[in-house]
Amino acid sequence: MTEFRRPEADLAAFRRRVVVALLFVVACFAVLGARFHYLQVVRYDYFHSRAEGNRIALLPVVPNRGVIVDRHGELLARNYSVYTLEINPRRVRNLEATLDELAEVVTIEERDRRRLRKLLLETKYFESVPIRTHLTDEEVARIVARRYRYPGVEVQARLFRDYPHGPVAAHAIGYIGRINERDVQRIEERGETANYRGSEYIGKSGLELSYETELHGRTGVEQVEINAGGRAVRLMSRTAAAPGNDLELSLDIELQKVAEAAFGERRGALVAIDPNNGEVLALVSMPSFDPNLFVEGISVADWRALSDSPDHPLLNRASYSTYPPGSTFKPFMALAGLESGRRSLDQRFGNQGVFTFVGHRFVDRKSNCQSNVDVHRSIVYSCNTYYYQLANEMGINAIANFMRPFGFGERTGLDIPGEATGVLPTPEWKRQRFSRREHQTWFGGETISVGIGQGYNAYTPLQMAHALATLVNGGTVYRPHLVRYVVDAQTGERRRIEPEPIGQIPLKPANVAAMMRAMNDVNKTGTAARVFRDAPYESGGKTGTAQVFSLRGQRYVEGQVAERLRDHSWFIAYAPADKPTIALAVLVENGGFGSQSAAPIARQVMDFHLLGRRADQPAGEVDEALAAEMEL
Repeated sequence: MTEFRRPEADLAAFRRRVVVALLFVVACFAVLGARFHYLQVVRYDYFHSRAEGNRIALLPVVPNRGVIVDRHGELLARNYSVYTLEINPRRVRNLEATLDELAEVVTIEERDRRRLRKLLLETKYFESVPIRTHLTDEEVARIVARRYRYPGVEVQARLFRDYPHGPVAAHAIGYIGRINERDVQRIEERGETANYRGSEYIGKSGLELSYETELHGRTGVEQVEINAGGRAVRLMSRTAAAPGNDLELSLDIELQKVAEAAFGERRGALVAIDPNNGEVLALVSMPSFDPNLFVEGISVADWRALSDSPDHPLLNRASYSTYPPGSTFKPFMALAGLESGRRSLDQRFGNQGVFTFVGHRFVDRKSNCQSNVDVHRSIVYSCNTYYYQLANEMGINAIANFMRPFGFGERTGLDIPGEATGVLPTPEWKRQRFSRREHQTWFGGETISVGIGQGYNAYTPLQMAHALATLVNGGTVYRPHLVRYVVDAQTGERRRIEPEPIGQIPLKPANVAAMMRAMNDVNKTGTAARVFRDAPYESGGKTGTAQVFSLRGQRYVEGQVAERLRDHSWFIAYAPADKPTIALAVLVENGGFGSQSAAPIARQVMDFHLLGRRADQPAGEVDEALAAEMEL
């Protein structure tokens, strides 16, 4: 017998299934509704910004770098605009193939490819690197017309740095170069990553480095609407970049040119300072180099020429190289004797031509140093035995304690990097300097060598000029500085870098005046008399000859010694004698006697500073035999 299903039961089951299905559909719509609410309401701001980000690109606006001028407004570092062919490696599938295609449109040499590969390794942090710079208008037109074929390749108008005077004052001004990974690390440490977005260059040396934060400026931002291909459609908003501040220096570039020309092919350094405020008027290191070589990346050939040169043109001899000061140390020693009471102005020595120390006789053969030698004559005629005896009486610690406030053996604080400390020797310095115990003992013979500016003494030309400026202004120690004003590029407001007195040495005016009279007579009747014999102004100076290597008792004959083993030539000077406006130190490496090489350079510089007069040849020819008699 067949059993029939009841319609009521089937209808109830169907209704249950419908209710379940309905609940399921409602639940699904509820989930979708909740998701829509989450996306459209709760996360609206987030997804709106993401959508805008796909449509809007934020592009950095690189600021113009500040310019650098000398004290008279002469441009020393400036900017100029050129077109560059650039590539974004992240948007290029095959770099070499792209370069090959571009080479059919514009000239791309092998050195351009080498530089590109080098820059790609050094500048991973940034978006694009140049393939070619200084494109002609015709080359720009050819690239722009075919730009659609080369994704990731753009023609950009870029500002480049230019140093119109080339090698002149290169060590002071410095140079910029492309930002590398080491620079990126320093930028991140300073918390300035955002400010360097889009920037490709940064200061590498000199004032370009030490005043980087002033010169760089503040980066702006452009909001640009882009299409699906990444091309800019329209500019939506723009925050302008703030250009970097300009620097007005204390340097006189014409004085700098005179000084550099006076050196000719010789190696050496010159630093000229205004003793009334510490402003550096000239800072010379010879030979120099052309900073323009570094702006776009120096070539291998140029780098080898500079780095392999035996003359080391990249070395800043003015503030980094140290030398024994020779007899230019004597005015400070004489002042130390007067201030300590070891000497008096009217004290004379009858037999000063010979000094005996531990059985060794030191003889000064100069006729003016044989008898009746007082402090004045000892400076004018550079009497060694006078200072042997004075140093022996004072002792090395008293000498060092007196010299230290003048800046000997200390960094002066000049506003460019890379300054050496020099060596003001003491027994403590020697214990730290030498590791072997037998070399750590200080001997009395080393003290008397220090007294004439030899021995372990080693100072930079900057330190010598700084010390002389302090002496002739009466004892006020100013921090040397190259920048006079920081000029706001937008408002023109000039912020003065005030002279900074960093110390006051309590010197007796009578003793200072005595030193200046003696140095004045050095240029009138002493070791520099022939160089300054026709000068229409009065000046003071002191010659010096610093031994480079020991002849072990043999007589020094310049022509019989290899050029790089010859004595260094020193001269320190100031002018005018009554109220100095310039104090300088000149060092000529292996130049021989101070009156022979260094003093004529100083004469040219002071002639130009005081008279505005140039000379084609070093002023004042010096008889070499007479120079030897006067200085040794």
